Amino acid sequence: MLVLLAGIFVVHIATVIMLFVSTIANVWMVGSSSYATISTGLWLLCNRTCTELPVSSQDEASLKAVQAFMILSIIFSVVALVLFIVQLFTLEKGKRFYMTGAVMLVCWMCILIAVSIYTARFTSTVAFATNPHHGYCFILAWICFCFSFIIGVLYLVLRKK
Repeated sequence: MLVLLAGIFVVHIATVIMLFVSTIANVWMVGSSSYATISTGLWLLCNRTCTELPVSSQDEASLKAVQAFMILSIIFSVVALVLFIVQLFTLEKGKRFYMTGAVMLVCWMCILIAVSIYTARFTSTVAFATNPHHGYCFILAWICFCFSFIIGVLYLVLRKK
């Protein structure tokens, strides 16, 4: 049981780190131009230097929603991690980690909403670039989506022994 708790804890920390990286780094979409590789993220458009991401007025609300939900997913994941540590030392034996699992599933839902909106609105376009494809941040976000669901369900099922 201790090994299972330690494993879940390590995966949870890895998920938090990957969420930070995927939200902060600007490599959600990558394309090539005649000058260099162009990457876009949630915040900036990077070529050789980074500038503010040019977004049309009709897509601005979608981008703000993606940014907000990714930040919320980080917050909920960190809260779930702290809640797990608190419950680990205060919860009675035989009780389950319901609160931690519920918060982690809220994190999962925030990631789902953010990445789905990004997939629907922004995946086929990179400004001033040809041959756009997904960058590592986009892939990390989907990996975090899977990990947060698995961790959330495991927290709900797991009992303190």
